[in-house]
Amino acid sequence: MKKYFTIVMMVFLLVSCDQKSKVEKAVEEIPVSLKVHRFDKAFFDASPQELPDLKAEYPFFFPEGTPDAVWIEKMQNKDWRDLYAEVQRKYPDFSKQTTEIEDLFKHFKYYFPETVMPEIYTVIAEMDYNNKAIYANDKLIIALELYLGKEVKFYTFPEYIKQNFEARQMMPDIVSSFAMRKIPPPTEKDLLGEMIYYGKELYLKDLMLPNYTDAEKIGYLPEQIIWCQENESYMWRYFIDENLLFSTDSKLSNRFINLAPFSKFYLEIDNESPGRVGQWIGWQIVKSYMENNEVSLQDMLKTDARQIFEKSKYKPKKNE
Repeated sequence: MKKYFTIVMMVFLLVSCDQKSKVEKAVEEIPVSLKVHRFDKAFFDASPQELPDLKAEYPFFFPEGTPDAVWIEKMQNKDWRDLYAEVQRKYPDFSKQTTEIEDLFKHFKYYFPETVMPEIYTVIAEMDYNNKAIYANDKLIIALELYLGKEVKFYTFPEYIKQNFEARQMMPDIVSSFAMRKIPPPTEKDLLGEMIYYGKELYLKDLMLPNYTDAEKIGYLPEQIIWCQENESYMWRYFIDENLLFSTDSKLSNRFINLAPFSKFYLEIDNESPGRVGQWIGWQIVKSYMENNEVSLQDMLKTDARQIFEKSKYKPKKNE
């Protein structure tokens, strides 16, 4: 009997693994084809004499009032050219990433039919890690210099920032930029409002990136996700005991929401914690809300933080 049960379970698991959800099957059927412009190559492969043609083809990359001498110096500067060479080594061909982006936009189109399909522009920008990928309606701009792998010599940033300079982080960054157009800014000026705002963004990543890990979605190392899971009830108890959820203290954003090497409970656990744990808990609240309420994605994104919190029935997992 035990052997028979094992065989049945194996068959069931094989069938389950082979069958995709109805949603994913519907997503696959959506036609998406995106055009890629390698502006990074066009710029650094051009000669100074070709600059006028380059400006005519890509006017949005050349702000008015900037002298041509600035662009020519960048074209010829050894440091910029070394960085360009590294980008070309990492991304000599962008077809794999293009396929992934097209799959991502199929998900966008499924959940948000009004989504405008952009043209993709790869660039080498100014190492602005707050703007690694920008979705601007008809354009998707990707700064390739920030997806070279955290160990490359060009990065002088702290480890907690560099850990997200991996190619695998490109799709989550695109979703973050997309989410800014779909999630209204929090009307509440308290910590809970910010937590739920980022919880909504991370919930979007659950839907748009079904093959990504939770660590990849939020930009954590795997061990940082484990830390959050193991300390969820402790963190929640701290927020409750210190009356932080509805506090409008502006310092709380830097302590628990913004990019940081660790979160600031002002306890011994601080150095063990990842930054942005407020985002992570907001994510758990939003997931609990969606599990316990019959509500569409679009309605959830428009729902205020307090209502989501009150109807979420959120209960952190108890520490064993």
